[in-house]
Order: sequence, then C-alpha cells, then structure tokens
Amino acid sequence: MVKFSLLPRQTKFFDLFEESARNMVKVSRALKDMIDNWDVVGGRVAEITELEHTGDTITHQILAQLHRTFVTPFDREDIALLAHTMDDVTDFIHAAADAMLIYKIEQPSQRAKELASIIVEATAEIERAVSGLRRHSELKKILEKCVEINRLENMADRVFRAAMAELFDDAMDIAQVIKWREIYEHMESATDRCEDVANVLEGVALKHA
Repeated sequence: MVKFSLLPRQTKFFDLFEESARNMVKVSRALKDMIDNWDVVGGRVAEITELEHTGDTITHQILAQLHRTFVTPFDREDIALLAHTMDDVTDFIHAAADAMLIYKIEQPSQRAKELASIIVEATAEIERAVSGLRRHSELKKILEKCVEINRLENMADRVFRAAMAELFDDAMDIAQVIKWREIYEHMESATDRCEDVANVLEGVALKHA
C-alpha cells in the first residue's frame, strides 16, 4: 500500500523556517565569537543586531504567508508558534550581546563562554531538526533532535545556577552583580526558548509521523 504524506506540498513555509534557523545559528555563533575573542565589541554587537533584524523580517514573512495560505503544511497555530519562538531565541541572544555592550563589560566570564557554547549547540540542533520538516521520512528523527535540545537546556540551567551562585560567592561589586545577572538571564532565556522550539517541533512530528 502506498503511504501518503499528510503534509501538503507547500514548500514556502519550509524554506522560510530553514532560513530562520540558519539565521539563528549565525546569531549564536556571532555571540560566541564575540565572547571568545572580545575585540571590536561594538562592531560585533552591530552585526548581531543586523542579524536580529533579519530574523524579524523572516518571522514577518512567515506570518504573512500564513495569512495568504488556505492549506498549510501543518497546523496554523503550530506555524505561528514556531515562528515566534524561533524569533525569541534570536531576540534573547541579541539582548545578551547588547547588555554586554551597554554595561561596558571589561571581560566575559567563563560561565558566559560556557552558556554561549551551549546556545550554539542548541541552535545547530534546531537547524537540523527544522530541515527535517519538509520530508515525512525525517519526522521521527526530529524527535531525537528534540531530546538533545532538552538535554542542552538542562545543561544551561546547571551552568546558569552555578553562575548565579558565583556572583554572590565572589563578593562582587553590587553593580557588577546586577549587570551579570541580567546577561546570564538573557542567555539562559535563549536556551529556554530553544526548548520551546523543540516542544513545538516535537508536537508537529508526533502529529504527522
């Protein structure tokens, strides 16, 4: 018996989601590169800001396409939610970079470097998972990627808790505590949103696999 895919051959959404995921990875790598090298910070933040604007544009294109399309490749609610949560990841990465610039951070901490590395790994897993949406045969593999994203989010939680404890254990100046707490929260929120993306992708995969 021939098995038919439940997903209509509407490729525009898949193209846009893959573009959004690629942009997300670029933003995360730009943040990691900035933290690892810590030079021309203003220029690097400007690059991240431009990528964040690109992400906003792609999100608007997805939502506009949603309004124009009668038959969608998967649930309309899932399309909108996936677009917004992917955009949120980029927004929080940008917020972390922007805070480092605004607060004139002298040097990034080891915990910031660890969180940046986790964000890169998580966004790369999202990119691989999103690329499987357009092929019915790849839907089950999306679930494996989602498990890995959840693992990375748990790892980020542990690093975040350790980072917060160290802020107070080291008797840091209160101004520095406030600055770094906000930066860490933005970075941890980026990994939280990666997990949100994984949850949406998992739901789509389970509905259509």
